[in-house]
Amino acid sequence: MSLPQRVTKTHATGNDFVVYLDKSGKFEPTADEVRFLCDRHFGIGGDGLIRLTRPDFVSDLSDDQLSDVLAGGTKWFMDYRNADGSLAEMCGNGTRAITLFAQREGVADSTEPFRLGTRAGVKILTPRGNMRPYGANVFQVEMGEWKIGETDAYEVTIPGTEGSARGTFVDMGNPHVVAVIEDAFASLPVVESLDLVTKPVVAPVIESDQNVEFVRVDDIDQNTGVGEATMRVNERGCGETLSCGTGLCATGIVLRAKTGISHWDITVRGGTLRVDVTDIDVKLTGAATLVADIDLL
Repeated sequence: MSLPQRVTKTHATGNDFVVYLDKSGKFEPTADEVRFLCDRHFGIGGDGLIRLTRPDFVSDLSDDQLSDVLAGGTKWFMDYRNADGSLAEMCGNGTRAITLFAQREGVADSTEPFRLGTRAGVKILTPRGNMRPYGANVFQVEMGEWKIGETDAYEVTIPGTEGSARGTFVDMGNPHVVAVIEDAFASLPVVESLDLVTKPVVAPVIESDQNVEFVRVDDIDQNTGVGEATMRVNERGCGETLSCGTGLCATGIVLRAKTGISHWDITVRGGTLRVDVTDIDVKLTGAATLVADIDLL
């Protein structure tokens, strides 16, 4: 087994992970080991696995990727794997969970910004303590650059569910299609009634598999410039999750394009998070939790 004896269960607004620290680079997991640990019946259970390690211990990084990460001033890398064992470029909720874990392990300062390497570049996480309505152990994550496609360019359907919605492509380092439902273009059920165990279908087909977000605008306060929305998500490699950090950012970006509002409190099944969008970057604010340390047999 290429895993350490002890791992830790974490979550960030219900997006849950098995994590561990690998200082020596000896514990790069296999796809089978990831699937085993993330299995909710035969393993520990999680939406993904995160190995916190040195960037030069991540075998799939190219020389250019490694140079870019090191140039970004980071000593630590979030080696993230989806629950099905596949590699993932980025996980916004995972960055918060692994940073809280890194603080406990003594490799991140509990009061200073932490520079974390990912396959989508270096992310900077700033501790915010306890913040209403977001919770305890809150971090603001600088998620970096984003790209948006043509608004409503895709048709999104769910096999077995009547109706459709229009979706917009967003590149957050990983691919997303965001569908705003309950508007003039949508005929799907209300967001709370969607069957997201079934994988949504996006047409025309995007070259790579994508996460799909379904969102409803709940309120916009023109005086404060803050909107409120509700979101659910089907994540590639693991199905529906209670929260998705990059998906929340993609949602905020699409809502900004549709409404002109740049600041959103978005409620997912795992809690409420803040998304702040500018022309060049996006920030995500939310909580993280350490659940348990587990010794593997």
